[in-house]
Amino acid sequence: MTVRLLLVDDEPLVRTGIGLILRAEPDMEVVGSTGDGAEAVALAAELRPDVVLMDVRMPGMDGVEATRRIVESASGDVLVLTTYSEDEAVRSALRAGASGFLLKDALPDELIAAVHAVAAGEAWLDPAIAKSLLAEFTGRPAPALPSASELLRLTPREREVLVLAAHGLTNHEIAAHLVVAEATVKTHIGRVLSKLGLHDRAQAVAAAYRGRLLTADEPLPPRRRGNPS
Repeated sequence: MTVRLLLVDDEPLVRTGIGLILRAEPDMEVVGSTGDGAEAVALAAELRPDVVLMDVRMPGMDGVEATRRIVESASGDVLVLTTYSEDEAVRSALRAGASGFLLKDALPDELIAAVHAVAAGEAWLDPAIAKSLLAEFTGRPAPALPSASELLRLTPREREVLVLAAHGLTNHEIAAHLVVAEATVKTHIGRVLSKLGLHDRAQAVAAAYRGRLLTADEPLPPRRRGNPS
């Protein structure tokens, strides 16, 4: 399977260098390139790449807002490229739904591995960024789980996806169960976390049980029928 890539960075030399590395891989294809966040959103909607490599800081629409729009429209998974590990923009991109973070001084092999991971639906965190985020989150008090009434903020489809996640289904299994694209499921999961102010999927599952969206012995909802969307 060929991984289709969109490169977004306002520095032409950076785009060229990354492009040379990725084009040398037999299973990767660079389908687009831009230095503008707004154009990146438009290109992602048009080209539907598997992975968007996104710079954080750009003039005009920055990488955080571009990431948010691309994720919300399910136009591709975003791998954020950043210069600094301790950067509020990195945290903002995480909240916007980015699937991975890589420092720009990473080795070519690390870049390729990160692209493969994100294309496979996995998360990727550069060790330096992971260390920074871990230090931040462990220094905070654990957030209170949302109440049952707060779960009403979710749309019916978001609650449906959350229930299936609480049953232990992966994103791929949820997509098959609901007959939708896996990218759509990932978007719903991201919105659930954002709306409820949660850090991860485990907290979302705990919230689902606490809010009585399901009980421990409740059977799996019936599978939908139809064509994937």
